[in-house]
Amino acid sequence: MTKKEIQYKIEDLKADYVRLQHDLEKLEFVKGNLHPLEKQLEGIERELQNLNRRLSELENK
Repeated sequence: MTKKEIQYKIEDLKADYVRLQHDLEKLEFVKGNLHPLEKQLEGIERELQNLNRRLSELENK
């Protein structure tokens, strides 16, 4: 992946994360099942960590 592709993917994941957080807040309000959304958020967090690490490695070359 190029630096630009990684940056684009990071921005895309951040947008997804914000959307899911909003959905999670709605479910909390109506006492819905939060577990699936929490799992998705955790997955996005891990992917963001990985992409940020890769971006940092590219920038340090």
